[in-house]
Amino acid sequence: MREKVYNAIGRKRMIQTVEAVIDEHGAVRLLQSIHLAAPRRALVTILEEEPAEVRHETPLLSEAALAEDWNRPEEDAAWSHLPPAK
Repeated sequence: MREKVYNAIGRKRMIQTVEAVIDEHGAVRLLQSIHLAAPRRALVTILEEEPAEVRHETPLLSEAALAEDWNRPEEDAAWSHLPPAK
């Protein structure tokens, strides 16, 4: 029997669709960050069309995820011994 997955208010969770780009080596790069409570299976559908724009977006895509860690009081305390930037 399959495990039923529920969200925080007790409703059954829906399947999520996330846009991604797959490079010529088969590496999958999600175009937005996602947060999962545990590892999940995923199905990949490969479309015939090319991405609208292929560029190195890793720094832009990482920024939001890293900001969650950087913008915490614990991080401020850890770096407080350094002089402020000029």
